[in-house]
Amino acid sequence: MAKAAKKAPAKAKAPKIKTVGIAGTGLIGAGWAARLLFRGYDVIAYDVSPSAEEKLKAQIKTAWPSLEALLGKPKKKGKLTFTTDLKLMASKSDFIHEAAPEREELKIKLFRDIDAVAAPHVVISSSSSGFLPTNLQSQCKHPGRVVIGHPFNPVYLLPLVELVPGEKTSNEAMDRAAEYFEAIGMHVLRLKKEIMGYICDRLQEALWREALHILNKDIGTTGDIDDSIVYSAGMRWAFMGSFMTYHLAGGPGGMRDFIKQFDPTLELDWTDLKFPKWNEALEKRLVEGCEDQAAGRKVSEIEAKRNAVLVDMMKLFKKHKIGSGLVLDREVKARKKKAKA
Repeated sequence: MAKAAKKAPAKAKAPKIKTVGIAGTGLIGAGWAARLLFRGYDVIAYDVSPSAEEKLKAQIKTAWPSLEALLGKPKKKGKLTFTTDLKLMASKSDFIHEAAPEREELKIKLFRDIDAVAAPHVVISSSSSGFLPTNLQSQCKHPGRVVIGHPFNPVYLLPLVELVPGEKTSNEAMDRAAEYFEAIGMHVLRLKKEIMGYICDRLQEALWREALHILNKDIGTTGDIDDSIVYSAGMRWAFMGSFMTYHLAGGPGGMRDFIKQFDPTLELDWTDLKFPKWNEALEKRLVEGCEDQAAGRKVSEIEAKRNAVLVDMMKLFKKHKIGSGLVLDREVKARKKKAKA
């Protein structure tokens, strides 16, 4: 009688993340610390300079009122430990954020040194805003645990984190990082593969370049250029992004009709930036992507939701006396004055 095959031993589950290490305590590192401490995680913050501790605590103090305004007072605050000993931080952490200055050589060395000490289950996440994770993991003995976890300033409030894998990053590390980021109140944007600048910074960079072209040609001032966003597109972008904005612009037919109405090749003299050559695969990806986002909703349904959000945003901006809220405030006052006349 044949012997039953032995079951492979179950893979040990990684310990729960309770203590988080942060390498670098500048604006981004301090933002991570504030977000984590507020949610009850213990933080071991490492920096080469002993004087950085005072600045770190000051930045956390600045962040705290906004966190309380957003979420109320925390039930339990995490414990903050500061150290100038990298090995101490790396050896005692269940998850590690690298938040050093944006110099690739420095980060590569830092990853190598952290990787040599951190426990095997610990994911090491870079806060880099553009470097390829493949390069950052290049000198690590355990490159599979290296990911990009790119946040946005202020880290303690903005929820987006771009999670990017390198060539040797494991799916397990990506899954563990995603679970952790969601647990600390973040929206995880998981990229399919690495690219310099990731997604958001590439979009911001494109807008920045075009804004500089307009400024350089003396078409308008910096204030004019910012107002062109603040009073219009920026309000829509804040909650529905670019593709869904244009999906609505196509009318009931959505993106399919938008492409028919407007030149999809974008070979117009409207920009100083180059666009990708129009092709069928791009059109298919664009149309189907928008329809997936719409998730069966009619354009009219999305349009109604957009309008409701815009109204609430304008009321909020009015309360804070900023942007389009100033326009609304002016009109409300004028209408009240006219009613009294």
